[in-house]
Amino acid sequence: MSPIRYSAWEVWLVVLVVYSAWISPFEFAFLTYKKDALFIFDNIVNGFFAVDIVLTFFVAYLDSQSYLLIDDPKKIATRYMSTWFIFDVCSTAPFQSLSLLLRNHGNGLGFNMLSMLRLWRLRRVSAMFARLEKDIRFNYFWTRCTKLVSVTLFAVHCAGCFNYLIADRYPDPKRTWIGAVNPDFKEERLWNRYVTAMYWSITTLTTTGYGDLHAENPREMLFDIFYMLFNLGLTSYLIGNMTNLVVHWTSRTRNFRDTVRAASEFAARNQLPPRIQDQMLSHICLKFKTEGLKQQDTLNGLPKAIRSSIADYLFHPVAQKAYLFREVSQDFLFQLVSEMEAEYFPPKEDVILQNEAPTDLYILVSGTVDLIVHVDGREKVIGKAIAGDMFGEVGVLCCRPQPFTVRTFELSQILRLNGTSLMNTIKANPEDGRVIMNHLSIKLRGAERMDSESQNREERCSKRGCKDHMHGDLSVNKERETDSQGSKATRMSELGRGHDFTRDEGLVPAVEDGETALHDAVCKGHIEMVKILLEGGANINKPDARGWTPKALAELQGNKSINDLLLCYENRNALNEHRIDFMESETVGDTKNSQGKHEGNTGPRFFISHSNKALTNSSSSISSCPHHREAKKLTKRVTIYMQLQNTSTLQSRLGKLIILPDSMEELLRIAGEKFGGYKFTRVVNAENAEIDGICVIRDGDHLFLLQDD
Repeated sequence: MSPIRYSAWEVWLVVLVVYSAWISPFEFAFLTYKKDALFIFDNIVNGFFAVDIVLTFFVAYLDSQSYLLIDDPKKIATRYMSTWFIFDVCSTAPFQSLSLLLRNHGNGLGFNMLSMLRLWRLRRVSAMFARLEKDIRFNYFWTRCTKLVSVTLFAVHCAGCFNYLIADRYPDPKRTWIGAVNPDFKEERLWNRYVTAMYWSITTLTTTGYGDLHAENPREMLFDIFYMLFNLGLTSYLIGNMTNLVVHWTSRTRNFRDTVRAASEFAARNQLPPRIQDQMLSHICLKFKTEGLKQQDTLNGLPKAIRSSIADYLFHPVAQKAYLFREVSQDFLFQLVSEMEAEYFPPKEDVILQNEAPTDLYILVSGTVDLIVHVDGREKVIGKAIAGDMFGEVGVLCCRPQPFTVRTFELSQILRLNGTSLMNTIKANPEDGRVIMNHLSIKLRGAERMDSESQNREERCSKRGCKDHMHGDLSVNKERETDSQGSKATRMSELGRGHDFTRDEGLVPAVEDGETALHDAVCKGHIEMVKILLEGGANINKPDARGWTPKALAELQGNKSINDLLLCYENRNALNEHRIDFMESETVGDTKNSQGKHEGNTGPRFFISHSNKALTNSSSSISSCPHHREAKKLTKRVTIYMQLQNTSTLQSRLGKLIILPDSMEELLRIAGEKFGGYKFTRVVNAENAEIDGICVIRDGDHLFLLQDD
């Protein structure tokens, strides 16, 4: 038998169990056994349960210890014979037929009580309710209520039948609970007697009686005592279950009220402004109303593969329409949407604050948000974003504070993407990263300036920047960084241009005042952007309109990380040039051809750490060249510093730029002359590593001179 058919068979047996549970007490109290239609039907029902006993020997079971499905017929038979087999046989045996064979005892109490064994079949109903409570297709609340009502009705039915049986078997009918009201109650219709018995039972169960019907003899009084004790337990069971269901049903509302009260007390205790208090309460109310729409808690409990499939189905159409992700690969989008989370924001709630650290970018699914800047302590709306727009991407991709505040204008649904997840995905998909940066650059180049105040501050910033370069005042750089906050979106446009490597010779397009994007990245200390521009072929020796190169700006600002990065790229380019100059003609030609092929197949790459392979190959080529000794005679410029005696770390005092001599002794002598007659004995580099030979010093290195203690 298939599982579906066996399930249908079990449902049919449950229907027969309900019939047996009602008819057994009824026949026990009100009917005499005769060969009538009811007798035949009862035997047919018994036949169905007899067939089920046979089928049980072939039904597999789940072992409670090993949790394995046992389908061995011998083990199934052994288990069934040792558990419920005897009870099932007794509840199926035709005791009514046996009572008719013994005419003298056909109406005996003993055979009637044996027929009550059919109530053993009620265990099937209990098992059915246990399955229904775990079945997600049925509502748990209504399943529990149905079970409680069924238990109550069965208790009322059995108590009424048993109490009538006591009155019917009592020797003096007039001294019974029903005979005291109607002495000829046995002559009444069966329906009237059954209704009277149910009336007494329900009034006793609900503790309403006694009035017209009450116990008249000791037997009835004793039965009433046990019935009322049973009612105490049944009432407690019903009240406990219903209370639990109601409390569970209203727990969300209770938790919501507790959260609102706690938030109100927190706001009052800390004297928060009314606007922030309203935002807190609005957010809590919206969270309560949209709790059924919050899918993140549900997704977190699922495996990664299922979460990714659900996120792709829900978020892929929205993310695909965002301008930043147009024309990217489907694999890239699939990786992104699995990291997105949907959130709801009530009206007038801040999603992003101006100048906060960039952590996430957002895609607006529905609703409207305002873009706000703070000018002289006042808020000014500079634009709006509607469904399908994106915000927060400038701060995340350019690693700058958010240029404006984003505040919802109406109820909005927003997709949030963590910036770290986005950057990691871009690093794994460099081609898609180039597409994204091009989209960002196009948008920023076409955007208008924030407002007239932003333009004025940018002009003042440019003038102060000129004075900063002319006089070497590093403090002006900090002021420039502060004043330029209002024009971040425009400045990001200039940085965005640095990702369009379509010009000849790999140069970065220059901005209006002749300052390249590399100059701007060096001034702002953005080392990641400097790496990207250098990998794209930016020229570190290209001067701006004031004659300052990126390398000179890095030295002026004292940014050691960027300065070392620029020197590394400069030394690599110099070594490559030396290799070409000193190799044989055939080798030079081959090298140029191979380089031309390599350069023709190499496009811009983003967010990939630069490899030192070219530098190593170039160095090895120079060492293997017959003319490498002539290469050593090339002029090298180094910057020397004197380390202070009372410090344990290297301090950047005013340095001296000199031509590197041919020996360490000459270097120590020149350094002593430059610093007023000191006698130096050791040389270390910026990483505090001691230098033993002049040949390891590179052009542009920073050297620190030390004296013996």
